Amino acid sequence: MKGLLSVSIAVLGAVGAFARFSQAQDSTRGKGDLPLIPRDILFGNPERAQLRLSPDGRHLSFLAPVNGVLNVWVAPTNDLSAAKAVTHDAKRGIMQYQWAFDNAHVLYLQDEGGNENWNIHAVDLEGTKDKNLTPNPKVNARILEASDEFPTQILVGLNDRNPQFHDVHRIDIVSGDDKLVLANPGVIEGNPVAGFATDLSFNVRFAEAASPDGGSVVYKPAQPISVATTNEPVKDVTWQQFVTVPMEDALTTSPVGFDRAGDTVYFRDSRDRDTAGLFAWNLKTGEKKLLADHERADAGGTIADPKTHRVQAVSFNYERQQWKVIDPAIQPDMDYLKTVADGDFQITSRTQDDRLWTIAYVQDAGPAKFYLYDRAQKKASYLFSNKQSLEGLPLAKMHPVVIPARDGLDMVCYYTTPLDADADQDGKPDHPLPTVLDVHGGPWARDAFGFNPEHQWLANRGYAVISVNYRGSTGFGKKFVNAGNREWAGKMHEDLIDVVTWAVKQKLADPAKVGIMGGSYGGYATLVGLTFTPDTFACGVDIVGPSSLYTLLKSVPPYWKPAIAQFRTRVGDESTTEGKSFLESRSPLSFVDRITKPLLIGQGANDPRVKQAEADQISKAMHEKNIPVTYVLYPDEGHGFARPENRISFYAVAEAFLSKNLGGRYEPIGEDFKGSSIQIKAGADQVPGLPENSSKGQ
Repeated sequence: MKGLLSVSIAVLGAVGAFARFSQAQDSTRGKGDLPLIPRDILFGNPERAQLRLSPDGRHLSFLAPVNGVLNVWVAPTNDLSAAKAVTHDAKRGIMQYQWAFDNAHVLYLQDEGGNENWNIHAVDLEGTKDKNLTPNPKVNARILEASDEFPTQILVGLNDRNPQFHDVHRIDIVSGDDKLVLANPGVIEGNPVAGFATDLSFNVRFAEAASPDGGSVVYKPAQPISVATTNEPVKDVTWQQFVTVPMEDALTTSPVGFDRAGDTVYFRDSRDRDTAGLFAWNLKTGEKKLLADHERADAGGTIADPKTHRVQAVSFNYERQQWKVIDPAIQPDMDYLKTVADGDFQITSRTQDDRLWTIAYVQDAGPAKFYLYDRAQKKASYLFSNKQSLEGLPLAKMHPVVIPARDGLDMVCYYTTPLDADADQDGKPDHPLPTVLDVHGGPWARDAFGFNPEHQWLANRGYAVISVNYRGSTGFGKKFVNAGNREWAGKMHEDLIDVVTWAVKQKLADPAKVGIMGGSYGGYATLVGLTFTPDTFACGVDIVGPSSLYTLLKSVPPYWKPAIAQFRTRVGDESTTEGKSFLESRSPLSFVDRITKPLLIGQGANDPRVKQAEADQISKAMHEKNIPVTYVLYPDEGHGFARPENRISFYAVAEAFLSKNLGGRYEPIGEDFKGSSIQIKAGADQVPGLPENSSKGQ
């Protein structure tokens, strides 16, 4: 019955989604508008996600909701209908999980209210025994190694002894027995140790430390460090320099992993070149061999043989993802998988005998599709999509485009246009449109091709939407990422303005109706847009964005402090008077009186990266200067909104806000505050349609 229930939930979800879409269609019928896609379809939980095989191939697992909260489900590989939930989270949902190599447990991470103090749990396949392996609410736990050589044990990084430094622990996932096996030395040659690299035999192979110039130093132990059986911390370790990585290469050079024997380390390396290539480094002979590279993109994800752990293929992503195959043994598999479905594919898991793979196909105008691939039969069988409710909806295409900055730097961007203004979806609308510049966070991250719910939401409401890989974004070589050093609110912002200028010249954007929005760095970019270039944007939506670079760097989490030199090099130095002055000159908080356009702020109270004070202080400053601002706070969220109820409620507010200021359509808020913890701290009167009791979720 439980298996039938899981299938029924998916079917009912799809039926309910169709009914909501039909209602939205009815509400706009006769108006000549494209039907509104309900927000809960776009921003609610996936119906299924993160498909994985158990190492022995006997079970499949995935994330799916239980009473609206994402949990881990497990099913026999040959009977997906028998899936049942094995975790029982009732709050935020589970976002990170993996199989243990004993095939009898699933490991998952969970924090409290978005504070990123991750605890590691092990749960059995019946879902009756859930053990917190790191039961300390103040630690930030990390899984360092899980290995088939030690199926009931894992190596874990824990900062319980010193919140700034992670030690190496060996934990038994059945008994919970926890052994500190290597204490973090804190510093080596004056360089703070940020973490360790381990191999499948539970040897600690490298210590990775930050250098004062913002670079890094990789150290190796003079004598092998095995922590497989030791029950006492290894002492008197002598560390020797293995690799020195200059600041310019620090974001594009690092170890990737080891082969089974531990004789070869795979290294992503940009030294003596621009883009990072993937190298195989023989630790016995010192020979270093280039396996794959790309002239415009850094080496990305890798595929490794589950038996030998030798890298077989590596991905590169400039405008779209492509795979370069290194091992001819999987070339027929990769060739076949290209033919199975539309979209860019990822191999999400492989069995230990390499008989079965799970594959995800990501497309821009539809849900991700998951397949089970049998290598012997060379056959991929469709299992499910992550959101069946998206199928058949009027979704828009994503267009990659390379836009030059004013100094000639090429920026890979992606834009989407509404179906009713661009019927043939060639990216050329019938007339200039109200436009939203959607800025990614990081900034050391990137936007990529694929389904983007914000793009679909905004396009469906009548906006053109553009995502920009501005300088400082990763994946495009070290020159590109280093071009963003100390350019926050400088050339990084000029890049955004250059894209707006391009969109206006292409008659894509109406220059009088351009909004800017984003999260984290994107939230900061929004605040910069309204203070440094107040005439460019008609409004802004800031989600967990810092308002002061000085207070941001003064309040980083303790486990980020070993890498503070990189922040000082790339952003600015909060520890000196001159550095403080520079940071304040690039901080929107310093120029609040320049804000003349409407601003919406969304913040999580438990955010460890961008503290609530960042939102509080700019909201207060605007209030003191009688500048209107709408400020939305979630007391149970961190750096972003994980709970779907909160996510949907915020987008409901943002949609009405954008409609008022840019003129697009909006779905009434209706019951989208139900179950949310939303608090409107200021400016409820600035957003149309907010109910009188909008300060608290119902």
